[in-house]
Amino acid sequence: MTGSLAARDLSVRYETLHGSVQALRHVDIEAHPGEVIGIVGESGCGKSTLVTALANLLPANARVEGSIVYHGVDLVNLDAHRRRLLRGDEIALVSQDPMTAFNPVLTIGDQLVDFQHHRKDLDRSQKKARIAAMLTRVGISDAEQRMKSYPHELSGGMRQRMAIAAALLTDPGLLIADEPTTALDVTMEAQIIHLLRELRREYNGIIIVVSHHLGVIAELCDRVYVMYAGEVVEGGEVDAIFHDAHHPYTRALLACDPARFPDRLERLPTIPGTLPNLTEPPAGCIYASRCERTLEPCRNVVPPCVKLSACHIARCHGVCG
Repeated sequence: MTGSLAARDLSVRYETLHGSVQALRHVDIEAHPGEVIGIVGESGCGKSTLVTALANLLPANARVEGSIVYHGVDLVNLDAHRRRLLRGDEIALVSQDPMTAFNPVLTIGDQLVDFQHHRKDLDRSQKKARIAAMLTRVGISDAEQRMKSYPHELSGGMRQRMAIAAALLTDPGLLIADEPTTALDVTMEAQIIHLLRELRREYNGIIIVVSHHLGVIAELCDRVYVMYAGEVVEGGEVDAIFHDAHHPYTRALLACDPARFPDRLERLPTIPGTLPNLTEPPAGCIYASRCERTLEPCRNVVPPCVKLSACHIARCHGVCG
């Protein structure tokens, strides 16, 4: 079962000993079956908080406002029991750390059987057959033997493939991959990108890929949302974002991409300044303190969300009119 996803005016704050951290503010995103959506931005911009909210895995100190409607159901208003049923049955999350994705004292096969607990129509042998087929699908050879392995006996790339297989075994309508290549070397990263590219051809659900790696986003995604300090500052089709970016932050992010420099650099380019304090976000544009194109209203007036085309938006005073 698949359905569209839409977050509207979504805000998340964390109550801490040092105050209320405004981790997400007024985020709007949408995704449809068959699409691969990219979420990109530097560390601390709210990417993981956003997908954790979509997967109903926020910690107890999180406070949520707005809506997350998936398949016609507002996930924000579900009780704990219904959220648990939805996770795994409909929503699966592949975490960024394949080292901790599995229990170290159980074999991979036993854990993948347990992941199918919702399939009451299958006995254990049928579940094992599904596992073997899925491991082959994600490029793991000698699946029967690998099912007998413990997590520490597998390479990082193989563990990440196992994590993707575990997610797909639940037949999710929404698959979220949170920094799926971060912990991998260049060779393993290329393999996981190739795997996700293959999956998108045959998987009719929604795939959301979170990454700070612009190359991964460019290769895999149909549409992209650019986040900065808890806000979506630009969104659109991948070609529009990479070749016709309008928000100053998106342009700065692209300018810092190491892939754009064919020659070796002694020092990689960076965006001057630091992220704002999210316990007291600035009154105007969230990016104003680091922007080279600041206008008069930027410091005190929240910028509007400007529609640049049918599916390209930017939250910036500089693109108004």
